[in-house]
Amino acid sequence: MTRFFDLRPDKKVWPLFNGDFDAAPKWGLPGIKNCPGCGATWSNWGNHYPAVDLSGLPDRGEFEEARAEPFHEFVRLRELVRPLVPKNSELPPGTSFGPLVGRASGQFAPFSGLDCCWIVVRRDAFDSLQAAGVRGLLGCKTELKFRQKTPPDILELQIEPRGLLHRDCLPPDLAPPCTTCGRQGFKLPDDPILDEASLPTDTDLFRVANYTTVIIGTDRFKDAVEQGGWAGISFRELPVRA
Repeated sequence: MTRFFDLRPDKKVWPLFNGDFDAAPKWGLPGIKNCPGCGATWSNWGNHYPAVDLSGLPDRGEFEEARAEPFHEFVRLRELVRPLVPKNSELPPGTSFGPLVGRASGQFAPFSGLDCCWIVVRRDAFDSLQAAGVRGLLGCKTELKFRQKTPPDILELQIEPRGLLHRDCLPPDLAPPCTTCGRQGFKLPDDPILDEASLPTDTDLFRVANYTTVIIGTDRFKDAVEQGGWAGISFRELPVRA
C-alpha cells in the first residue's frame, strides 16, 4: 500500500547550505476583485506551472503585473491561457506560469524553496530521482541570476494539484465552494487527512488540490530522496481515509 508524506523544508540543512533566492514566476493570472457570487477579493497561492510558456501570447503583458480584476476580466484572461496548460487544470485566481525570475546566490541544498511552496532541485538530485524511478517529475529551467561566476545547475519542479484533503479533517460547518469563483476559505488543519479516492496513482509528487500549498510525496519519492542522501526535505506521513 502506498504511503503519503507532507513535504516540508528541512531546517537542519540551513547551516550547511547558504543558497538563497528572491524570485517570482514570470506570469500570472490576476486575483478576483469583489466576486459577484460571494463578494470576496482573493487570490490563490500554490497553483504554479513553470513549464507553461506565455511568451507566444499577444496579450502576454496582461499577465505580468500582480493585481485584482473584476470577475469577467479574470475569466477572459483565464481562457486565453487555458489551451496552454495541462488538461483539466482549474486555474484559480493567482495561478502563475513560467520560470522563476529573480536573483540568487550561494551554495544550494539539493532541495530548496519549500518554504515558498515551490521545489527547486539541483540537477544531480533530479537525475538521481529519475534514475530511481520516481514518477511524474517535470523539471523546468529557471531564470535566476546568480552572483557567482559558476552558478549551480538547478531546476524547478512543476507540481500539479491532484489529491484532496478528506472532509473529516475540515471544519464541520464549512460552506461549499462559491459557485461563481470556486473559493472555499478555511485554515489548514493541524492534522491533515488525505481522501483516498482522490489520490493519484500515476505520480509520486503532487499538490493537494483543495489546499495547494501542501505538497505530497509518496513513499517511492521519500525512499529515493533518502537513499540518495539528498538534503533539504523533511517528511511527515499523513493518514489516508476512504
